[in-house]
Amino acid sequence: MNARLYTKYQQEVVPALKEKWKYKNIHEVPRIEKIVVNMGVSAVLDKSALENAMHDLSLITGRKPVINRSRKSISNFKLRKGQAIGCRVTLRRDGMFEFFDRLVSASLPRIRDFRGISPKSFDGRGNYSLGVSDQTIFPEIELDKVKRQQGMDITIVTTAKNNKEAYDLLSLMGMPFSDKKQTTDNS
Repeated sequence: MNARLYTKYQQEVVPALKEKWKYKNIHEVPRIEKIVVNMGVSAVLDKSALENAMHDLSLITGRKPVINRSRKSISNFKLRKGQAIGCRVTLRRDGMFEFFDRLVSASLPRIRDFRGISPKSFDGRGNYSLGVSDQTIFPEIELDKVKRQQGMDITIVTTAKNNKEAYDLLSLMGMPFSDKKQTTDNS
C-alpha cells in the first residue's frame, strides 16, 4: 500500500506542476528523491550521547542510523581521526513519504510560536535544508526519557532544476512556508 502523500503527489501535484511549468514529458516533473536526517554529536561528550542520539533517530525515522566518523584529526576541537561525531539516516520511497507527512502534519506545527519555515534555505539546485533545534517536536519521542536536547538537520533532495520549481513542489506537497517572499532567486 502506498503512502498517503505519494498518492497525493501522483493525483494532485504532478498535474498541477505539469500545467504550471508546461512540461511535455511526465519524467520532467520534479519529485523528491530522498530525505537525509542528520544528528551531530559533540566529540567531547561521553559515548552515551551518541547512543541516545542513535536511539532517538531510530524512533523518529524507523530506520537504523549510520554512525558518522571524523575524516581527520583537528586538535582545536579535540577531535581524532575515526572518532564518532554523529549519525544519519537516508530515507527513500515509502519511508521518505511517511516521514515527510509526519514532519509536515504533526511535527512542525508542534514547534513553539511556529509561523512557517523560511523559504530561503534552498541551495540553488532545488534541494532544501531545514534545521530543527529539538527532537521532542516529534510525537514518537517520549519526553520523560529524553536525557539531553538534540538538534538535527533535515535535507530534502529533489530532482528540480532550480529553486522555484522545488519551492512549488514542496509547497504543493504541504510544506508550511512562511509568508515571506522567496529572496534567493537562482533560476
